Amino acid sequence: MKALWLQEGELTLRKDVRTPVPAEDEALIRIRLAGICGTDLMLARGYYSFMGVAGHEFVGEVVEASARPELAGRRVVGEINCVCGSCIYCREGSVSHCRERTVAGVKSRQGCFAEYMTLPVANLHQVPDGVSDEEAVFVEPLAAALRIQEQLRIRPSNRILIVGSGRLGQLVARTLTLTGCEVEAVSRYPQQAELLSAVGVHPVSQSEVKTGWADVVVEASGTPSGLTLAQSAVRPGGSIVLKSTCPDEWRVNMSSLVVDEVRLIGSRCGPFPPALRLLAAKRVDPRPLIQERHSLEAGKKAFSRALRPGALKVLFEMA
Repeated sequence: MKALWLQEGELTLRKDVRTPVPAEDEALIRIRLAGICGTDLMLARGYYSFMGVAGHEFVGEVVEASARPELAGRRVVGEINCVCGSCIYCREGSVSHCRERTVAGVKSRQGCFAEYMTLPVANLHQVPDGVSDEEAVFVEPLAAALRIQEQLRIRPSNRILIVGSGRLGQLVARTLTLTGCEVEAVSRYPQQAELLSAVGVHPVSQSEVKTGWADVVVEASGTPSGLTLAQSAVRPGGSIVLKSTCPDEWRVNMSSLVVDEVRLIGSRCGPFPPALRLLAAKRVDPRPLIQERHSLEAGKKAFSRALRPGALKVLFEMA
C-alpha cells in the first residue's frame, strides 16, 4: 500500500509498505480522510523518536474485523491509545496512561497516513450517518478539547482565556462556549480571529490580555512564551491547563504557582462518545477549520503548508 513514512525526521512516500494484517482483536480499516496535527509536525522535527507511518486523526471504513464482523463496511473513528488492559492504570480506568500502551502514529504502532491501518475493535466508534467525513475526521482532537471539562468543573460564571488559536485552540474555544462561560482567545492572525468571533469567542491580542483576569487559562500554543502569558493571565486560585506538548525547554515561575495557589494541569486525550454526539447534534461544526486537502503523493507539500504560521487543518484525502 501507499503510506507516508517518517524516519529520522524525514517524511517520504512509500508505495511498497505491507498492508497490515489485523490481529484477532483488531480491525483492518481503509482510511478515507486523515488530518495533520501539531504532534505530527513535532514528530517530523524530532520531538520523539518514531519510525513508521505517521498520523492519528482519521475517519475510515472497516474492511474486516473478525471479533466484530458487523462492523464491516461501517465508517469509524478510533482512539489512538492501544492498551494492555492489565497494568495498574488500566485496572484503575486510566487507560490512556497504560504502561504498555502503543499509540497510533506516535509510539510503536503504525498510523493513519496510509491507505490502510489496524486498531483494536475496542478502540473503534461508529460514525453516525448524519456526520460527514469532514466532521468525523475532527473527532480525536475534539475529544481532546472535551478532556478539559472532565478535569475541571467549568461554571457559566467562569472567565476563560485560551492562549493559541490554531487547530486545537479553535476546537477548545468551541467546546467551552457551550458551557455559557465567558471565553477570550489570543489570536495572531485575522482568519483565526474571524473564526473565533463567528462562534461567540472574543479574540484578543497578546497585549490586550489582562493580568489575573482568568479563572482558567488553556495553553494551546505549544510555546514557552505561551505558558509565561498564561501565568500572568490566571487569577490566584485559578487553573492553567496545558493542552500542547512542546519540544523546547519550558521555564515556569514556580514561586508564583505556589504563592498564588495556581493549579497546573496536563491534559491529553479525551472522550470520543461526547465528541460524536456534539457533531451529530450539530452543536459544533469544525468544517470551517479545514484549510486544504492533499493526496498522500503531496505529503511533503501538505506538511509544509501545515507548518505555515496561522495554518489550520490540512487533510489527506485518500482516493
